Amino acid sequence: MSILAHKLMKLIETHADQLAEALKERIVASDRCTEYCNVSSEELKTLVGGIYGQLGQWLVTKTEEDIEKRYDMIGMRRAEQNVPVSQLLWCIVLVKENLWAYLKSIEALESTAQIFGELELMQMVDQFFDRAMYFAVRGHERTLAAIAAAEKK
Repeated sequence: MSILAHKLMKLIETHADQLAEALKERIVASDRCTEYCNVSSEELKTLVGGIYGQLGQWLVTKTEEDIEKRYDMIGMRRAEQNVPVSQLLWCIVLVKENLWAYLKSIEALESTAQIFGELELMQMVDQFFDRAMYFAVRGHERTLAAIAAAEKK
């Protein structure tokens, strides 16, 4: 990992609380996340703050299994809270867009080395969130299937 990517991760982690607060505002303002009123702001802030606050660990040291466990649980929890899967996915998209908006607000990158560092971080972040979406949806679907099976009994 480049020095710039490392610095950007540390900057994101340092500002995790502000990022989580900005995300909460985006979710509340979005008509694509209306059922997130079933999720407490504290729960949302804790989950998202944990991602932003430990971004380096999630991108570098966590395994696909770790991402699976985390987002499977989130998918199951949102199903229990009657959050539609489309809104669950849109919220994950907002998490990523919120992060990009923050990165864009940082002083413009000037050198080629910095651009390559930014691209490296972007690739790692995209890969992480793509997997997060998949596992969250799978957890959501499994829970809905279990609920439907239990209702048939």
